[in-house]
Amino acid sequence: MRTGPTPTIGLLAGLAVTLSAVAVYAGYTIVQLRGLRQLQAETIDRNRTDSLLLLRIQNDLNSAGLAMRDMLDAGEPYPLTAWQAQFARLRTDLEDAVTREAQFSPAAGADAQRQFLSASMTQFWDALDRIFALAKTDEVEARTRIRISLQARQAALSTAVARLLVQNNENEKQAAALARQIYAGGERNVYLFLAAILIVLLITGLYLVQYNRRMFLQVATISQRRSELAQQLIAMQENTFRSIARELHDEFGQILTAIGAMLQRAGRRAPALDAPLRTDLKEVQEIVQSTLDKVRTLSQALHPAVLEEAGLEAALRQHLPVFEKQTGIRIDYEAVGSSQALDQAVAIHMYRVLQEALNNVARHSKSGSAAVRLRYAAECVVLEVQDGGVGLRSAGQTAGMGLVSMRERAELVHGRLELLSADGGGLLVRLTVPLTSEEAHA
Repeated sequence: MRTGPTPTIGLLAGLAVTLSAVAVYAGYTIVQLRGLRQLQAETIDRNRTDSLLLLRIQNDLNSAGLAMRDMLDAGEPYPLTAWQAQFARLRTDLEDAVTREAQFSPAAGADAQRQFLSASMTQFWDALDRIFALAKTDEVEARTRIRISLQARQAALSTAVARLLVQNNENEKQAAALARQIYAGGERNVYLFLAAILIVLLITGLYLVQYNRRMFLQVATISQRRSELAQQLIAMQENTFRSIARELHDEFGQILTAIGAMLQRAGRRAPALDAPLRTDLKEVQEIVQSTLDKVRTLSQALHPAVLEEAGLEAALRQHLPVFEKQTGIRIDYEAVGSSQALDQAVAIHMYRVLQEALNNVARHSKSGSAAVRLRYAAECVVLEVQDGGVGLRSAGQTAGMGLVSMRERAELVHGRLELLSADGGGLLVRLTVPLTSEEAHA
């Protein structure tokens, strides 16, 4: 029988698609993670550091504004030059903050504002230096310049820093939105990947189910054909046995019977004084009779006529003593239940199973006795052959043609054949055959 293609190619293709999907998804995920890491390291973290530095600059500018307010306070007993040291410390801190802020500022941003901040910072310190120089000779004019020029410059610097802080805040919002977009894309990709994997698994599973279903159908078809072939072989075997048994009984039996009668007549006609001739004729007659008995025994073994004439029980009672005599194995026979007339096909198959089971006892069990039980129940008839030998496995017996034949015959009569370990050792062969409605009510 021609079988379909194997699932190997399809499974390998599914595996290749799955691995490719995993590789693509893994590569895309790695790219996304690297982008997210770069966004966090180069944008979010730098922008946060830059904002902290801008806050530091703003705080220093506020301190400068407070110092200028104190310088303008008329109630202060100190000259303007007394604040020169404080402004020197603020200048050092501001210059350090501005330098570091330039390093951590975003690569793309408010460059014009930072240039304006740097230029304004330089002009502020130049104006402050001139004011401190003027304060040494004219503090009134110096305070006037502080009020008119320097405070305005400080306010402009604070405004520029505030604008940069607003710009950084916008950058942080944009970076956070981009991070959320990356996370959303990654989550969407996970769902898509899982859906793709599930689809591939579903397709592969359906393919395997379909392939297995097709294979099971093929196996069932092969099994049915094998069963049909076994039935035909067994039927041919039975017909052959019946034909050979009939030929042996009718042809050879009659020929040997005629030869025996002729030898008997020849013995009676032989001269009384010729003792050697009578002796030879007697020996030949005994050989012919022995051959006739063997032919009849072989004919009964091939196809017992009593099975068709008197039924299964009569055939068993005839066969078991012959088996005991041939093998030396003692057989205990027991029939339980009301005897019922069985269909001829059922009877012959049960009889063949009995023959094979007893032959296995003689060949493999190493037992000196066996028990045969025939039990009639309401809906079935059970035949059991039990020995006290070494058992099926200990005997090293495999499922040879004998066991195969017994199982096939059991299937032919819709029965069940069981090979069980008997209590106390040995093997129990049990054949259970259901009875038809006609047989059950016979």
